[in-house]
Amino acid sequence: MGADRLAVVGAGIMGRGIAQVAALGGYKTVLQDIDAGQLQAALADIRASVARSVQRGGVAEAEAQQALAKLTTTTVLGEATHGAHVVIEAVPEHIHLKLEVLEELDRLCAPETILASNTSSLSITEMAAVTQRGPLVVGMHFFNPVPRMRLLEIVRGLETSADTVATAEQVGQRLGKETVVVRESPGFVTSRINALIGNEAFRMLEEGVATAKDIDKALKLGLNHPMGPFELVDLVGLDTRLSILEYLHRTLGDRFRPSPLLVQYVKGGRLGRKTGRGVYDYGSGQD
Repeated sequence: MGADRLAVVGAGIMGRGIAQVAALGGYKTVLQDIDAGQLQAALADIRASVARSVQRGGVAEAEAQQALAKLTTTTVLGEATHGAHVVIEAVPEHIHLKLEVLEELDRLCAPETILASNTSSLSITEMAAVTQRGPLVVGMHFFNPVPRMRLLEIVRGLETSADTVATAEQVGQRLGKETVVVRESPGFVTSRINALIGNEAFRMLEEGVATAKDIDKALKLGLNHPMGPFELVDLVGLDTRLSILEYLHRTLGDRFRPSPLLVQYVKGGRLGRKTGRGVYDYGSGQD
């Protein structure tokens, strides 16, 4: 098993971003998804993103071409994991789905392979429990958009070994990330705080305290946030945010109870940029 081979499971927004930075970091990277169309879309997005980086001067043309040559795709999970020293799952944020994927990865991967989850809030310990390699299971929480966001939150579960954490840190650094190590707790650091901010923003919107644009503007200019809470939730996905809040509500109590307006938006299919409408309308440019 080579230390320069990395696999990413799930070719959604997060998975394709992780695959991109992994290839740029010099890893022979395999991106896997059960949907061939999703893989084609992911490759197109990655090529376009790398091309933009070249145009901005962030990546040299030769380096970009070398990275793209290191990236392959497959619909077969066993092909993706073969020979990989780290496998990062980036499937949707539903615990039952992640448990199924981790259990299958444990069966397919070599005994020494590290299994990492890109979860933003769920239990690494619970995921590790469905495998036979608890010390080799770790959280690697990337942020959207992965190529631009510098932080990687590394989450240590109950049995995660120090060597596994160290390897996750080394991988993160090679991918150009700054790392923080967090003991497992619902929502970790970033999701826990961000969920509170975003949920309170929805409550203020529901109460008519200010418009969405003015709430976003206030946090950007008054608190120096790079994005407003509504801009961010539209990027991440309102359904994803709701899922995180529901989990935090169950595990940490009533202060994380989802705003009724957020629930209503999700029920109405207003999920953010991916559907063309969330808090803001991306079809007409109106909020």
